[in-house]
Amino acid sequence: MSIGETLAVARREAGLTVDQVSERTRIRAAVVRAIEHDDFAPCGGDFYARGHIRSIAKVVGADPGPLIEEYDAAHGSPQPVSAVAAFEPEMPVKIRERRSPNWSAAMAAALVLVLLYGVVRAISGAQDPQTARPVAVPTEVRPGTAAPATPRPPDRDAVAAVPEKPRRDDTVEVMVRAKRSSWLNVRDDKGKQLFSGLLAKGETMQWSARKQIRILIGNGGGVELTVNGKNLGVPGTDGQVLRLSFGPDDPDGA
Repeated sequence: MSIGETLAVARREAGLTVDQVSERTRIRAAVVRAIEHDDFAPCGGDFYARGHIRSIAKVVGADPGPLIEEYDAAHGSPQPVSAVAAFEPEMPVKIRERRSPNWSAAMAAALVLVLLYGVVRAISGAQDPQTARPVAVPTEVRPGTAAPATPRPPDRDAVAAVPEKPRRDDTVEVMVRAKRSSWLNVRDDKGKQLFSGLLAKGETMQWSARKQIRILIGNGGGVELTVNGKNLGVPGTDGQVLRLSFGPDDPDGA
C-alpha cells in the first residue's frame, strides 16, 4: 500500500475520523484528506510533508519510520535544513514599511492651492463687470473750447431743506441739522420709529408724519430745528436731553 492508503487504513482501524485526526494533529482536515490520497502538494514542501506524515502516523497508531523512508525514496532524501530556513515560507512576504506622513510636502501643497485660489479670484474679480470699477475716460477738448464742467452732486442739506411736495394741512414736517454730533430718536403719533441713531456733525435729516412727531434729543445744544418751515434754532444747551413733540399747527413744540 502507498503512504496515503496506509495512513487511511490505520485511521479507520483506530476508529477515528478525518476531523478527529485534524483536531489532534493541528493539521487542517483538507490536508489530511490530500495526504491519504497521496497528494502532498498542500503540505507546502518536503519538510512539512514529512512532519505531517509523522504526526498523523503517531495519532492513528502506525509506524512513521517506514512511511518517511518510502516518502524519501519517492521524493528524494532530505537535505540539512537550518532552523531559519525551516520556518521561512517558500514565498517571501513583502511587508510594506509604514512611513510617517510628509508634513512639509502637505504644507507646501496647501500653500500652492491658496496662492492659486487668490490668483483666480483676482482674475475673475478683474473680469467681472459687476465688481470692476469704472475707469474715467478723458474728454477730448478742442482748442479754443472750454472743457465741459463736471456736475457736482446736490448738497444733502439743500435737498433735505426743500420739500419735494407741498405740505398737507394735517401733516407735520421736522428737519434737524447737527451742529455737533447728537443722538436722536424720532417717532410718529402711533409710536412708529422713524429714526434712531447718531446724527453726525454737518448732517441734516427731515421727517414727515401726520398729526404728530415726537423727538428725543441727546444733545439739545448741538442741533438746529426747523418745524413746518419755521426755523426754531437751537432748542437747548450742550449735553441737555430734550423730549419734544410737534403737530401740524404747533411749530413751537411742547
